[in-house]
Amino acid sequence: MDFDSYRERLTGLAGSECVFSEDELQRRRQLTRQRMNEAGLTALLLTSPADIYYLTGYSTFEVSVHTALMLTEDRLTLQVPSIETGPAVACTRIDDIRSYRWENIDEVLDPLMDALTGCHGRIGIDPWQGGMRHGLVQGLKERMVGCEFLNAGDLLPGVKIVKSAEELDCLAESARLTGVGIEAAADAVGSGVLDSEVAAEGARALHAAGSEFMSMQPIVTSGSRSSVIHLNHKRCRINEGDPVFLEFGAAWQRYTAPMMRTLVAGRPSSQMIHVFDTCRRIYDALIGAIRPGESFDSAAQAAEKALAPLQEHAFFSGVFGYTVGAQFPPSWVEGSGFIARGHGKVFEPGMVFHLPLCLRLPGQWGIGCSDTVCVTEDGAVPLTDNPWALASTQ
Repeated sequence: MDFDSYRERLTGLAGSECVFSEDELQRRRQLTRQRMNEAGLTALLLTSPADIYYLTGYSTFEVSVHTALMLTEDRLTLQVPSIETGPAVACTRIDDIRSYRWENIDEVLDPLMDALTGCHGRIGIDPWQGGMRHGLVQGLKERMVGCEFLNAGDLLPGVKIVKSAEELDCLAESARLTGVGIEAAADAVGSGVLDSEVAAEGARALHAAGSEFMSMQPIVTSGSRSSVIHLNHKRCRINEGDPVFLEFGAAWQRYTAPMMRTLVAGRPSSQMIHVFDTCRRIYDALIGAIRPGESFDSAAQAAEKALAPLQEHAFFSGVFGYTVGAQFPPSWVEGSGFIARGHGKVFEPGMVFHLPLCLRLPGQWGIGCSDTVCVTEDGAVPLTDNPWALASTQ
């Protein structure tokens, strides 16, 4: 049978895999449409898997192919490749699902143009989003003469940045699973062990505890490799005295609450202890500064004061926190907010941040520790349960 017949035969499973309540989805769509009206938009075209999931529940591990969601005042249209017909039906409650042959990308534009007909020319897109392909935008502009395609990259992040009760429940469960995985990895650390073996133990524990496929795979590096940001395990042997950096994030209903830990295969040096203590002072400064009404910039300034003694000696990314929520590979970073200098947004209850505090001495090693925290009326509360100790295997 073809994909249209397949879709019809799956009608009995429609919405059976949808994670969110209908009230929750309607709340999100209503707020998004309100922001669209304020921006003078008649339609919003989304291609990010996380954005589409947020508004519909559509979930898949195949995020490399073109998928689009068209949102207008009174319509919701989901376009998926033929191989994604099943997830589109099972994971959403959307009636207007339009499929194209996944091997024929030239079938995408005309159905999209048809779905956007009558939008009176002001269509919001996120031109900086990786899934917003140049060919897609250029093709629509050529076919829809007179329409404006406007930068609406800030619209949905402004809705997503404050989490609902349903989302906070998912993040809390992810935090619990993350702790299970990172504890199993920590138990596997030792002199002579391969970094890949440590990652394997952590990943096994994560999946055994119930994690879905992760938005980012377990990160394990040791020794001088831990001084290079964003390297990962590669069959490298842990040597006596090496710091071993761990960063894990379980996925629960696609939500991720990440955590970092560092252990030492042997005894930590005084310099390692000093660097770890600096991470802790930065964390304490952030926890004190993350309060409703205060700006992201002011929290970053408070953290910079704690970082100052090591600022010239250690590499730090410059981002003291980033929002997390529901994501798909290749990253768990939501991107709706960053605790960094120059970011003037203010904290609100319901925002959730990972605080990735890792200091790297180039060519030597890196020490990192973190928690994922939720902003409450009274300040920041950790969702993850990091022991905040530079543990030794001796």
